[in-house]
Amino acid sequence: MSNFASWISPEVLRALGWTLLHFLWQGAGLAALFAVACAVCRSAPARYALAVSALVLMMASPVVTFTWLRAQANPAIRAGAGGAAAWAETSTQHATALPGSHAPAAESRGEQPTALLWLVEAWFLGVLLLSLRTAGGLLLIEKMRRKEISPVGAALSARCLALQRKMGLDRVIRYCECHRLDAPAVLGWFRPVVLLPVRALTGLSEAQIEAVIAHELAHIRRLDCFVNLFQIAAETLLFYHPAVWWVSQRIRAEREHCCDDEAIAICGDAVNYARALTLIEEWRAAPALMMAANRSPVAERVVRVLGWDGTAGRIRMAGVAGSLVCLTGALLAGNAFLGVAHAALGASKTANELQDNVIIVKPESAPAAGRRPLAPKAAPTAPSRLAAQPAPAPEAMSQAAPTAQSANDGKKQSYMDAMAAAGVKITDVDELIALKTQGVTPEYIKGIHDLGLQPSVDELIGMKVQGITPEYVREMRKFDSSAGIDELIGMKVQGITPDYFREMRTVYSNLNVDELIGMKVQGITPEYAHEFHDLGLQPSADDLLGLKVQGVTPNYVKEMRAAGLKPSTDELIGMKVQGITPEYVKAMRAAGFKDLDCDELIGAKVQGVTPEFIEKARKHGFQNLTLDKLISLKQADIL
Repeated sequence: MSNFASWISPEVLRALGWTLLHFLWQGAGLAALFAVACAVCRSAPARYALAVSALVLMMASPVVTFTWLRAQANPAIRAGAGGAAAWAETSTQHATALPGSHAPAAESRGEQPTALLWLVEAWFLGVLLLSLRTAGGLLLIEKMRRKEISPVGAALSARCLALQRKMGLDRVIRYCECHRLDAPAVLGWFRPVVLLPVRALTGLSEAQIEAVIAHELAHIRRLDCFVNLFQIAAETLLFYHPAVWWVSQRIRAEREHCCDDEAIAICGDAVNYARALTLIEEWRAAPALMMAANRSPVAERVVRVLGWDGTAGRIRMAGVAGSLVCLTGALLAGNAFLGVAHAALGASKTANELQDNVIIVKPESAPAAGRRPLAPKAAPTAPSRLAAQPAPAPEAMSQAAPTAQSANDGKKQSYMDAMAAAGVKITDVDELIALKTQGVTPEYIKGIHDLGLQPSVDELIGMKVQGITPEYVREMRKFDSSAGIDELIGMKVQGITPDYFREMRTVYSNLNVDELIGMKVQGITPEYAHEFHDLGLQPSADDLLGLKVQGVTPNYVKEMRAAGLKPSTDELIGMKVQGITPEYVKAMRAAGFKDLDCDELIGAKVQGVTPEFIEKARKHGFQNLTLDKLISLKQADIL
């Protein structure tokens, strides 16, 4: 401990220790203010800007505090409260202590405050350990950059460059494959590299890959890597405060939300993108210093992308209440710390007061024997000052309170009576408050009951939150009279309207509610269904869902037919899953395989038999091989 103290001057050491202590309430207060501001913001970019601003202020507040403490030319800065008392005692030499008073123990001006020294040493050790962790992460990334990545293929690189141009990025960006990672990520600050794991390239569709790459390019365009570096510095220097970690985590979450929004804006398919996020969540492995596509809670992002976050309003209100509590606690803690600081920083004022309240006795004129020194004049006590103020008349208070209470009780009772008359028996105060808060009226409940529904309190709240009206129930039950409360809420959440139900029934007359919700989730429109029927295909509701999920479009069907194929619904899904394009079919036919049907094309694609592989085999002297021979040659891994 003495060796560490010898590196830093006592003044700097004490100022640094008090700075670390003051940041406890400063950080809590800033975090509470951020939470209040964030609760009233609905935009992800606005919440991100607030979070970054809060972290910047958290980094700035210790600097300001330390500078202010160092600027004080006061004994409190040099030796704390004990030193201030010692200075005051020195400045009032030969003072006679008051009877029964307890002067603080004096410290010599050069004595080290042990508690502050231990605090600074613990902080320094924590910063050192976290810095070593960061250095290890940087070394890991550099090793990965040098030994574990390779450029992607020409076709994928072309798609990436096209997507980059579409997003307006003119920087030099490398696109590489990496076997170690399980999710796309970005590394590098000035020469960014987008890493695409082999598993993602084989496990995601082309549209999903493009959406995830757009997410990573959004990180590059927004310069998120530099903000992430600033976060690491803040977490390292202010590691001991939970508020810093929480604000930093909110920055990462809102950053992902912003990039999710940009990816959806570029690719236009929120459902497909949400499915990609769900898949890569199962492949979680990426160093924290990189911008990975699966960073932050994926469940929250999927719910947000799909627009299912119906409880966001209640969560925001709860966040405001909790933040105000935290802010109050931070202010109380700050008041306590400032009280301790005043004991030190106000030493000169204390010394002057001591001089005014003691009798200075000269050495040559000591008091006579048996004569007691005069006591200082006592200040008026708090009770005596308060006693001078007139108290309010108790009669007025006793008359006003029952009036307000009775008015409130009458209002609450009338609402309860009206709810009971509507058939809802309230037994829980929380349920009553929730119904009132969400605007559930007796008239609303009566309208729902008249339609034959008997929802519980939770179901009533859910229906009201989603905007389900008796008119909506009446219209939807024209198509399916058995639709229950859960089905009605599900349809409303997905934005299913009576017009959508009516138009889909023109294609599928027996369509049920579950199938309808599934179609709406996948973005199936009546036009999409009609186009397949116009092409002569008669897919069932489940088949139509499969076609949409795999990205099969009417244009894809037309192009396959133009290539000479007549695929069924199942064959179309199988070809799309395996990535068979019209160009692949034409190239295979140009290579001499003109009579391949859909199943044979799927088998060839699954085994990796491509026109390039056929050409390579022929260059090695393997001429006129059948498809089965080519598949055997591919499996043997000879070429």
